[in-house]
Amino acid sequence: MDIDRLLEKQRSFFESGRTLPVAFRIRMLQRLYDAVKRYEPQIGRALASDLGKSDFEGFLCETGLVLSEIGYMIRHTPRFAREETVRTPLSQFAARSFRKPSPYGSVLILSPWNYPFLLTLDPLADAIAAGNTAVVKPSAYSPATSAVIARLIGECFPPSYVAVVTGGRRENTELLRKKFDFVFFTGSQAVGKEVLRHTAETLTPAVLELGGKSPCIVDETAGLYLAAKRIVFGKYLNCGQTCVAPDYILCHSSVKERLVEELARQIERQYGRRPLENPDYGRIVNEKHFDRLMGLMEGARIAAGGEADRDTLRIAPTVMDQVSWNDAVMQEEIFGPLLPVLTFERWEEIYHLLARRPKPLALYLFTRNKRRAREAVTRLSFGGGCINDVVIHLATSEMGFGGVGESGMGAYHGRDGFRAFSHTKSIVDKKTWPDLPVRYQPYQKGVYGGLLHLLLK
Repeated sequence: MDIDRLLEKQRSFFESGRTLPVAFRIRMLQRLYDAVKRYEPQIGRALASDLGKSDFEGFLCETGLVLSEIGYMIRHTPRFAREETVRTPLSQFAARSFRKPSPYGSVLILSPWNYPFLLTLDPLADAIAAGNTAVVKPSAYSPATSAVIARLIGECFPPSYVAVVTGGRRENTELLRKKFDFVFFTGSQAVGKEVLRHTAETLTPAVLELGGKSPCIVDETAGLYLAAKRIVFGKYLNCGQTCVAPDYILCHSSVKERLVEELARQIERQYGRRPLENPDYGRIVNEKHFDRLMGLMEGARIAAGGEADRDTLRIAPTVMDQVSWNDAVMQEEIFGPLLPVLTFERWEEIYHLLARRPKPLALYLFTRNKRRAREAVTRLSFGGGCINDVVIHLATSEMGFGGVGESGMGAYHGRDGFRAFSHTKSIVDKKTWPDLPVRYQPYQKGVYGGLLHLLLK
């Protein structure tokens, strides 16, 4: 594909003003919504092919959430796109001051393989709602889903408006060398740094949705049955290949043994005695990641799971006990079905243990102590999270989703997504009368000087 020619066509489309009317944006969102509904069976089969996802999990975690986000933007874009009148200082009388959201123009969306449909279509819906044209680059590691996305979008939109570019690193690099008006990236920290280096060269604004080691804190007051039940759900969803999955557990030493036992029971309840034979349990995306995960288990004390099948790229839900901060599994984001368990003795330790580590994308806290929950949310730095649950904070369009520090910059979903793909212009509409002479030279320091001091206090 000729990227330069494609970009020129998209710039011409945007410059024509066709994307600006809200009515046009709503029609395009509705067209996308209808196409997703129509392609639902193909999307499910593609997710099963790429990641072993069941139909239920594919809809629960990808297609259903995409439909929810598009529907939300259809309902709310007219309100998001309105000018917002703000107070005008008396010193600028007579005038109207307002903020006007405006699309960036031609945007690039680079999406990952772990939730290949959700993390491509969600930001695209926000970009369309904000009035942009878009080039979408899905991951080469999820080829079946990428092919479905290309067909779906090709049926919905002309490439001069929304286009899909498939391929691998070469295509990624070529796209990043081009001058877009905005770049949206979801993926690893390593690739995120590369994206930021490229966007810095052209001073292009960007949102980075990265990952990190998201802690799950369990204190001595937590209800262990419910905590284990929800942690097992969130950790082993998509075979652990979830950017906001609990990366490790940090629990009070007094409840560690009981928590580990309950985690093992919950794994059996949710996945059966032989998880590798469970048709609803996914698989690792490829051999490279499978071998990396197996290496992280070497020499570890396995409290539950540990079985693996290289032929099917499956690793059973695994709990790792007696883990230290220096172990290999604690040196990188796991991104797989391995759950290390560490302990603490005093609550105040938590702040010292986490303060100087990279800021995580998510943080989860299981406690019955409301004061402690408020304190943790206030003192700890992280992208977002849950109290007494995991991962569900990203499943609403009413709150922005994003990281902080090493886990990313910027946020999207709902209004935050509209704002991410928009620039807000600040405008003063000044009347032609009266035209006070106080600001013009030669300056008059008498009556006008006193008036100036009065107005600007």
